Amino acid sequence: MTAVQFTERLASRDAVPGGGGASALAGAIGIALGDMVGELTVGKKKYADVEEEMYALMARAQELREALLSCVEKDAEAFEPLSRAYGIPKDDPSRPAVMEECLRNAAAAPMEMVELCLEAIGLLREFADKGSTLMISDAATGAALCRGALCGAAVNVRVNTKLMKDRAYAEELDRRVDEALARGLPAADSIYEDVCGRIS
Repeated sequence: MTAVQFTERLASRDAVPGGGGASALAGAIGIALGDMVGELTVGKKKYADVEEEMYALMARAQELREALLSCVEKDAEAFEPLSRAYGIPKDDPSRPAVMEECLRNAAAAPMEMVELCLEAIGLLREFADKGSTLMISDAATGAALCRGALCGAAVNVRVNTKLMKDRAYAEELDRRVDEALARGLPAADSIYEDVCGRIS
């Protein structure tokens, strides 16, 4: 879909794409901005000493962008079976097992997004610190987008873990989400604040 088509679908009565897919796209856009900082840094004499490192950061940023974009589809694919499972009569003996499997699958894509966004924020710190000073506002914008994507992905994990019967599994996912938020949110805020301080 084009950006126009995606946002039109997002604004419609269709259940997918939803918050998970939107989070994945936001994260992909955020890390793409980091990659852009790298592209506009390499090849300049002033940044020759970080050029090799910048190429490595850009390569990983491209991988993260592609992985986050793939999560848009993964999230959509997991929702349809879950929506069908909600329609199974409550007295059907197969319902609990089907629901549990669908909830696990529905939590998987946003959990992957959480981890990808956390790594993306780490890369954006490097782009902000070592990239062209003319482009640091883009690194800050990328960090803000990945922060939002991290929060969005986190709540989409939790909406599924809340309903899981396997509480040990659910609590392990929640623990991983909490840890990612505890690391990622202050890191993203720090990038944004540091850049704002440098350009003010």
